Amino acid sequence: MYPSLRWLMIGLVFLATLINFIDRQTVATLAPIITKELNLTNTEYAAIASWFLAAYSASHALSGRLYDRVGLKNGFAFSITLWSIAAMAHAAARSAGALSAFRFLLGLGEAGNWPGAAKVCTEWFSVKERAFAMSIFNSGAALGNVIAAPLIVLLQQSFGWQATFLITGSLGFVWLLLWLWIYQPPASHRWLRPEQRAVFQAPAPRAARTPWRSLMRHPPVWGIVLARFFTDPVWWLYLNWLPLYLTRVHGLDLKTVAGFTVIPFLVSDVGSLSGGGLAAVLLGRGWTVNATRKTLIVIGALCMACGCGVIFSRNVYEALAWMSAATFGFQFWVNNVQTLPSDYFAPESVGSVAGMGGLGAGLGALLFTMSTGWLVDHFGYGPVLAICAVLPLIGTALLFALGGRVQQRSEG
Repeated sequence: MYPSLRWLMIGLVFLATLINFIDRQTVATLAPIITKELNLTNTEYAAIASWFLAAYSASHALSGRLYDRVGLKNGFAFSITLWSIAAMAHAAARSAGALSAFRFLLGLGEAGNWPGAAKVCTEWFSVKERAFAMSIFNSGAALGNVIAAPLIVLLQQSFGWQATFLITGSLGFVWLLLWLWIYQPPASHRWLRPEQRAVFQAPAPRAARTPWRSLMRHPPVWGIVLARFFTDPVWWLYLNWLPLYLTRVHGLDLKTVAGFTVIPFLVSDVGSLSGGGLAAVLLGRGWTVNATRKTLIVIGALCMACGCGVIFSRNVYEALAWMSAATFGFQFWVNNVQTLPSDYFAPESVGSVAGMGGLGAGLGALLFTMSTGWLVDHFGYGPVLAICAVLPLIGTALLFALGGRVQQRSEG
């Protein structure tokens, strides 16, 4: 029962991640309609996106600590309840201010998905399998984006944009019922036999958790935080701006945009699964964790740098090809970086370290998104895409310089 049960657990996290991104992408997909209806400039649209990112950034660190304190079952229940209520509340927005407020609440809830997912992988999977488990739940992000645009456009055309928010936001409550019924820690899960439960150690007592201040004395923590700070803006560029880019640069209508936005995110799903799957293969062939993680992280960073090819594209198909290389590279990269907290630290600190990495990611995305609106209004997308080609190389260099050899560290 245990082998199938652990895949069921990561499958639940995959579904939560998929719903997370459907809820998140509703505004971005409908941006051509919303910006026109509210008469918003790129700078004003960036400000709305920035309210989400401000809350998302702060909530990463807080959610990681929350999950370490209250456990996965209660932590996930709180996060998905908050973000589902916030997603549905978007239906009541009648101004940029209201939309910003609901985006802020959505960010507070959605950030909890990532440290929670990292803890599920740590609890249920061995070191050799963790990156692949990460790739499964991360593929929910990519698949969520693949599904989001066609689904959201279909709902909007059938029921209007307000009803679209109500329908997509309600998905989280369906997932919550499954989670509360199925999830228990592996050391006490009712569906495991006693000898299977005995394989797992009981959760560490609260006193064993390492304070934030102590964790921050470890250079690998700063390596993870800075790597996410410099690199995650690449992903957020495509999340927040792809529909607007295709509409305004290539003149596509919303229905065509919905079909085309599927492509980079479908390719990113391949990047997520291949990044985790290749890690499992290399570790199975005797590669060290250090060599495996660093090799794959470099490959991902180089693929992201290919995104600068969009600047020189002569048509929308070339642009989508270069974008797809970048989104593939990001998911390939982040899948292995998100595994590093469990490679460096004990299970009781994984949520906190993962949350701090998410905080760095959110802050980087926040600053970049605010800058993107101004740059696009004044100079177009060229400078933004050039910057996104360089940022992953900086982030990866800092990760390696501060992280040193990938191995378990004492937290004392």
